[in-house]
Amino acid sequence: MKRTHKCSEVTSELIGEEIYVSGWIHRRRDHGGVIFFDLRDEGGLVQVVYNPDSRDTFSLAESCRNEYVILSKGIVRERPEGTVNESLVTGRVEIIASELEILNASLPMPFQLDEHTSVGEETRLKYRFLDLRRSDMQENLRLRSRVSGSLRNFLNAQEFIEIETPLLTKATPEGARDYLVPSRTFPGSFFALPQSPQLFKQTLMASGFEKYYQFAKCFRDEDLRADRQPEFTQLDIEMSFVNSEEVISLVTEMVKKVFAETLSVDLGDFPRISYAEAIEKYGIDKPDLRNPIELLEVKDLFKSCDFKVFSEPANDPESRIAAMKVQNGKTLTRKQIDDYTDFVGNYGAKGLAYIRVEDPEKGREGLNSPIIKFIDDEILENLLSTLKIEEGDIVFFGAGKRNIVNDSLAALRDLVAKDLDLLTCEWAPCWVVDFPMFENNKSGELTPLHHPFTAPICGIEELKDSPLEALTDAYDLVLNGTELGGGSVRIHDKGMQQAVLSLLKIDKEEADEKFGFLISALEHGCPPHAGLAIGFDRMIMLMTGSESIRDVIAFPKTQTASCLLTDAPGEAAKDQLEELHIRFHGIDKEA
Repeated sequence: MKRTHKCSEVTSELIGEEIYVSGWIHRRRDHGGVIFFDLRDEGGLVQVVYNPDSRDTFSLAESCRNEYVILSKGIVRERPEGTVNESLVTGRVEIIASELEILNASLPMPFQLDEHTSVGEETRLKYRFLDLRRSDMQENLRLRSRVSGSLRNFLNAQEFIEIETPLLTKATPEGARDYLVPSRTFPGSFFALPQSPQLFKQTLMASGFEKYYQFAKCFRDEDLRADRQPEFTQLDIEMSFVNSEEVISLVTEMVKKVFAETLSVDLGDFPRISYAEAIEKYGIDKPDLRNPIELLEVKDLFKSCDFKVFSEPANDPESRIAAMKVQNGKTLTRKQIDDYTDFVGNYGAKGLAYIRVEDPEKGREGLNSPIIKFIDDEILENLLSTLKIEEGDIVFFGAGKRNIVNDSLAALRDLVAKDLDLLTCEWAPCWVVDFPMFENNKSGELTPLHHPFTAPICGIEELKDSPLEALTDAYDLVLNGTELGGGSVRIHDKGMQQAVLSLLKIDKEEADEKFGFLISALEHGCPPHAGLAIGFDRMIMLMTGSESIRDVIAFPKTQTASCLLTDAPGEAAKDQLEELHIRFHGIDKEA
């Protein structure tokens, strides 16, 4: 016997025909001496019926259980009246089986494939081959394939060339720890798995390939979150002789096209927001524009205030006081506000001041808050006027060091919008532009906001004189509060590149050792170029509505960067370690 039709192909057009179908037994039911299988393959489900009239076939069917792989022969017929299942493409027909072959049996399942929600992620990842049989996981990976095909078609039509770059390379300053691979042929030396193909794609521009792309595997040995994995895929794009406007225009068109083709979604406009505006209004450089809540700087109103909680940050240039007005916030309970106070504490905030607006016409008497007794009438009046408050509003305040206020209120903004169901639309893309070139790290030293190959919008001397004031020709694509991709115009001039590295205290010797080949490429006629990388896994996570990036990767790692399916990482054999000249120090490998 050999399969003639997929399950999803068994429709009313085949009534009366003898066919063969193969697949997994999704569900087995025994009704009054008649056995029903919901048979599943990659296309869908079809009902197969086994009657006791075919004694041998019926007996074999009785021995089958869920997830057995079978091949069945039978006649297609219309389902009896009252048994039609309109939710299935095949729901109007069934197969009356005459023959059955068990292709492979299955052990009892560790979890039911249609009841996965109660199963812990650890079990799902350990039995990933079973988890991937579920319909939602199948659809996630099928969508991933359709999206990658759509992106490739778009870029190929734009005369891009797909080029693969090496996975065994040298460590680069990308901001995260590298995965190191010891070299057998060069004892004591190590390859690094790439955190991105940044240096290679810039070198390709110097090599005369004006439009490059690849779906690049990247690796970062860092602490994980829901949208992070130690190995991930990004769509990498680089172009020569272009400016930032051309890259933004191309990527906007590409993303709009792939959403339209694969989800039938019109993303609409892609507004632009400067980095400074995003931080000021939303506290974060990847704002969710579906959320109508904004932050308003009210620092100047409190400079003469006697209330230390506000007066100290009001007179500190490194601090801010931001107000977050929530319309119709009267529905928030005191317990929720207490929970919010604990929540912002996770971001370093020492508390969460608030004012409930019961009747704005009554002024102070129409407000309910533990803090208004510390605020004089003039400040309070100016505050109410500035915020344009209305009855039922609640205003939260963040006061303190700028980064703490921004981080805590940005997170609170998202949480309140979720709790009060405030999101105004399903999709909200935007471009964030005009990023600073540098910021100070915890040690007070300069560090690049993106990477040290991003071109500043100024000359060399201006950059050296005021590095913290320099802006870059960089742009991030943000969708629903998630950074979908980021890119920039690159430095193509050796002098500017050396100036940036010098400001980062990377001397010529270190620069030559880490990325001398890029410096050499810049010296030998490298054209102006720009590019962008899209986090492909994140993109699919958003498109499928998944909670975790692990739900759109076939074989992901856990939060601790281990693989439960293969039990990786594992120990290496002693002879392998000897070949690599590796000995453990301070770790007992014999225990």
